[in-house]
Amino acid sequence: MSMMTLAVLGIVAFLVLILLGMNIGISLLLVGTIGYALAVSPSAALGLLRSLPASQAGTYALMVIPMFIIMGNFTFHAGLSNGLYNFCNKWLSRLPGNLACSTVAASTGFHVICGSIAATTATMGTIAIPEMRKYGYDDRLATGSVAMGGALGNLIPPSTLLIVYGIVAEQSIGRLFAAGIIPAIILLVLTIITIIIMVTIKPNLCPPPHKTPWIERFKTIIEIIPILILFLVVLGGMFSGLFTVNEASALGALTAAIITAIKGRLTWKNFVDIMQKSVQTSAMTFLIIIGAAVFCTFLNITGFPEKLASMIAGLDVSKYVIILIMTIIYLILGAVMDELPMMMMTVPIILPIAMGLDFSPIWFGVYVVLCMEMGAIAPPVGLACFILAGIAKDVPLGTIYRGAVPYIITIVVMIAILTFWPDLATFLPDLIFNE
Repeated sequence: MSMMTLAVLGIVAFLVLILLGMNIGISLLLVGTIGYALAVSPSAALGLLRSLPASQAGTYALMVIPMFIIMGNFTFHAGLSNGLYNFCNKWLSRLPGNLACSTVAASTGFHVICGSIAATTATMGTIAIPEMRKYGYDDRLATGSVAMGGALGNLIPPSTLLIVYGIVAEQSIGRLFAAGIIPAIILLVLTIITIIIMVTIKPNLCPPPHKTPWIERFKTIIEIIPILILFLVVLGGMFSGLFTVNEASALGALTAAIITAIKGRLTWKNFVDIMQKSVQTSAMTFLIIIGAAVFCTFLNITGFPEKLASMIAGLDVSKYVIILIMTIIYLILGAVMDELPMMMMTVPIILPIAMGLDFSPIWFGVYVVLCMEMGAIAPPVGLACFILAGIAKDVPLGTIYRGAVPYIITIVVMIAILTFWPDLATFLPDLIFNE
């Protein structure tokens, strides 16, 4: 059996296992180990298992993941999401489809302090969907906007996907955090424009907007002060050079704990619950990272990434056509895989292709996260859509997917904009880090 055949069989075996319901991290670990044993030897595979998981889990850069997860769980228990939603609702009240626009904006903001698609979607879905349905919003618009809001925040630090990409691609996490900000703002604006276009074409999707007095708008500012403090501590300290990314994550977790205590929600029961959930989420994330490291080692030994990169780079077509091909590949993979393992598996293969096309690895990190966001709301997996199906139990999953389709198009438009103007991703990190 040739190495290329073995690599293809390994990828197919992994996809089959996750479709059968096996844990993603274990699937990666199992296929990677067996594949490495067949490619090299069983003793070499055992040696790989003895060394790689420990070295991978002990990577200093990975410390930011549990810290930001703890910070997100503290902010969730502090109940900051309600104040943020109320703030966005009041300030965007004059826009057509104002509650949907507010949901997307609030979800994006909550993701900044939470860093999780699942937590953001579940929290904002619980708050926003009943509110929108109360005012007669169509279920497609209500659920679609929550799903998009949950996914959109992936570009804004602290983003787990950007952290993992930085580790896999050996890039500065601080630069990646800065790179995601401008594209995230543009995507948020595009999403709001998408909502306005939808409700203008189909007015029956929602009632007309109402006008909130300015005095009521300014009153809501006090509700987002804790969020602004947390934002300034983490991002301000990191971008100013006062803290490293790891130090900022630890300080962010401490600040979130203090905010939770000040709001009177830091009971012993809540503290234990926060720690338990943080350990579970961190363990799940690290298992996927370790499994992906073993799987990627197996693929690398077969020479599959280099052969594929050489084949695609050798196509006699424009670099924009190649980016389109890569986007289609990510869209297909996103239909059957979760974001984290997809990133761990594809970045070592596709990053060299992008760099060969003169795209920077920082730009590629933002591009990949945009593709991950597309996968988070695309059928048949669509993590955000599945979470919403559990919250709005009387809304069919098909309705949720139909509501998400316009936002998939919005993300594709954003990818096109970023591809033709890559400086949108590289300008801010170059400015902040003086390069």
